[in-house]
Amino acid sequence: MTSGREHSALVIGGASGIGAAVVEIYRARDVPTTVWDVAGSYDVRCDIAEPAAIDRALRETVEARGIPRWVTVTAGIGHSGLLTETSPDEWDRVMQVNARGPWLCLRALARAMADAQLSGSMVATSSVSAHLVDRTMGAYCASKAALSMLVKVAAFEWGPLGVRVNAIGPGVTQTPMLGPTPATSPWLSAVSERTPLGRLGQSPDIAEAIVSLHQMEWVTGQVLDCDGGLSLYSPIDSYGVTRRRPRDQ
Repeated sequence: MTSGREHSALVIGGASGIGAAVVEIYRARDVPTTVWDVAGSYDVRCDIAEPAAIDRALRETVEARGIPRWVTVTAGIGHSGLLTETSPDEWDRVMQVNARGPWLCLRALARAMADAQLSGSMVATSSVSAHLVDRTMGAYCASKAALSMLVKVAAFEWGPLGVRVNAIGPGVTQTPMLGPTPATSPWLSAVSERTPLGRLGQSPDIAEAIVSLHQMEWVTGQVLDCDGGLSLYSPIDSYGVTRRRPRDQ
């Protein structure tokens, strides 16, 4: 593989939401940026649930622009459901996209950087739900907890190669993942009220933090919560006060 332009960026899941905001920042700074996604405006189509698709997307990217030095993984899916009601197929799908997919992407890029003897930076999108208990979001929480630990182990393994690996942990952020929920809904209004900085997160808030992490050359293996202080409350109860079963007398 050839190194090509050394200071290019790759945003996986960059066609919408937080990823699109990262792309906007890079392109405003004239950084050559490649977008992988499965929908919207992308440069290379890639379903991160498919290992062959990742390998193909990497080949296309390297041929066009060389090996990217700043890699951001924002691709992921949401999920809501009690653990007792979540099906094995649902569980597997959430893990496949939110944990396995980022692992495959980061691994592929780390191998490419190592083969070309290039240093680089990787940032994956985890969540405050990786360490806070969110009722009805067990599968999602578990997938993000797995991703956060993956980042730490990858940072330890790939540090000697000159590859830094970090993660960002957004709180509740207004992205397409929230679906049609209006900002004035009782739940989102309550989240805003509980957030010390007084509002919901926006994609540019998270994107600025991601780009900043890429620039911190002495930081690796860290998960930076970017949530306006929301995670200072524990736990976040998405659907109101937890209903407790009466104790047996």
